[in-house]
Amino acid sequence: MSTPAFVPGLELARRFYTEAVGPLLAEAAPGLPHSAARIGPGSEVLGHDTPRSADHEWGPRLQLFLRPEDASRHADRIGHVLAERLPKTFHGYPTNFAPTGEARDIRVMRATDGPVHHRVEITDAPSWFTDTLGFDPTSALTPADWLRTPTQRLAEITAGAVFHDGLHTLAPARTALRWYPHDLWRYVLACQWQRIAHEEAFVGRCGEVGDELGSAVVAARLTRHLMRLCLLMDRRYPPYGKWLGSAFTRTTAGARLTPVLTAALAATDRHERERHLTTAYETAAGLHNRLGLTDPLDPTTRPYHSRPFRVLRADRFAQALMAHVTDPAIRELTLPEPADTGPETP
Repeated sequence: MSTPAFVPGLELARRFYTEAVGPLLAEAAPGLPHSAARIGPGSEVLGHDTPRSADHEWGPRLQLFLRPEDASRHADRIGHVLAERLPKTFHGYPTNFAPTGEARDIRVMRATDGPVHHRVEITDAPSWFTDTLGFDPTSALTPADWLRTPTQRLAEITAGAVFHDGLHTLAPARTALRWYPHDLWRYVLACQWQRIAHEEAFVGRCGEVGDELGSAVVAARLTRHLMRLCLLMDRRYPPYGKWLGSAFTRTTAGARLTPVLTAALAATDRHERERHLTTAYETAAGLHNRLGLTDPLDPTTRPYHSRPFRVLRADRFAQALMAHVTDPAIRELTLPEPADTGPETP
């Protein structure tokens, strides 16, 4: 089978709903209220898919949401109709997916002579959100709901696309999750600054004792903390490692800091590493001051107590953010402890 011209996955899903799934649904269940979207896991949801993505678990797929009572009554029948009547290919891509669990390092879309093993997920919104997040975002959210949910998952829910919202449920749910409440945002930022504070002196300290490898490892971890911090300051949920760099380039500081952080990672001695990181610290501190979440703080770096290591003292930013939190439940939350004080957790 020849490789079709690449179509971004969200556009492919939109066409799949409009041209194939929607018409079949109208025939199988005329007038049935529903919503249709492509949200949840998948590189296409975050806009990071490329032709490479098409080699596994990528293709014409979407979610079809029904009312709970309609899902229990009609989901199986609609799924059967789609399996029997969907085209075998759509815009050149097979609509048949191998069952989950088959070899994941090869293409898992295949042509079929029988029913289509499609990836149109038919469900109801409360069940789907609860299964995906552990809670229903249309109900009142607690700080625990927010904080136990990985930012990757929040990004997947609030990105993607809604093609039809006849149930009027997806828009409110996605709006509720669009970004952290203001005090919780301060807390999340404070945690990120605190992670930097724990390790910013170690780049120099490792290098001072001749451990350039350890210094480089710490610099890499600090770079990751800074990238996530910049995303959070931009009100963007940081994705997991595969897409972190791609997402970072789209931030306010991305163009300015990408060469700086790249140079820090490429440095071969702790002095050069530290020099690039201090530039990044001061840039991030300036971005913090422009947010207006605290009174302006001095964005310049300084010696680490009496030791000759240049640091920002990032804990100043964490403490200032927490000082401006007014929600009692969030004020009681603790900041992260140093990561290397005990065994790593899975």
